[in-house]
Amino acid sequence: MSVYWTMPQEIMLPCIQDKYFQYEVVSGDHSFGRLISGEVKMIVADRTYILKPGDTWFCPRNQLATFLKYSKDGQPYKSVTISLRVERLKTYYTHNEPVLTPDQHPGIRHYGNHPLLESFFGSLLPYFELEEGLPPAIVSIKIEEAITILRTLDSSIDRYLSNFSEPGKIDLADFMEKNFMFNMPLQKFAYFTGRSLTTFKTDFKKAFDVSPQRWLTQKRLELAYYQLSEKNHKPVDVYLEAGFENLSHFSFAFKKHFGYPPTEATGRHQRYENR
Repeated sequence: MSVYWTMPQEIMLPCIQDKYFQYEVVSGDHSFGRLISGEVKMIVADRTYILKPGDTWFCPRNQLATFLKYSKDGQPYKSVTISLRVERLKTYYTHNEPVLTPDQHPGIRHYGNHPLLESFFGSLLPYFELEEGLPPAIVSIKIEEAITILRTLDSSIDRYLSNFSEPGKIDLADFMEKNFMFNMPLQKFAYFTGRSLTTFKTDFKKAFDVSPQRWLTQKRLELAYYQLSEKNHKPVDVYLEAGFENLSHFSFAFKKHFGYPPTEATGRHQRYENR
């Protein structure tokens, strides 16, 4: 894998040569980006998005999502990604009044082609030829331009960009049932449910009568089994989406739990139906 980051890391051009690469989004900053080459599968609790070259996205801060990045058609994954930090947004909104319209599309946003997006992202690409990276003054100008474009294209974006609050205490069981597939430490699960780690573990035990680690493993294995047996997917295509870090760990845990390797589960339901 090769990744090139400009400095400072608010405007980035990651380039990944591997067949696929995964990372979890649990950032305290919003991200705004365009896919240049390759392909991206973005997975959130209730839906999956497939991004192609030329597609533009906005991912709110504290949004749980898995990004699966693939090389495609002989081209590596490459994107321009901008991190919209809270500090800059606070400064911006001291001079610009937010317009808080009702939000019809919560979560990750996907934008079609538009002259403003074409012009903006096209203007950034030549800067990555600079060996010393982008000058801080240009970074500031470009980030303010990015905010202005988002506000022009998306009438409800201020509801995200001008909201600086942290997650409050929410229903733990409901949150975990919707987000167990995200591979992150317990401290993050605690944070997103508005709890300390100690309170999270106590409330989790009350809700599920089992430790978080054991429950997460069980749920992820059940999801993987469904994808293998019902959807006829291969182990290499499901382990990341089910929340496992690598294929070997997934295969070991799967065989320990079910008594046979995940390769034997692929298409298992269909095989039994055809008997």
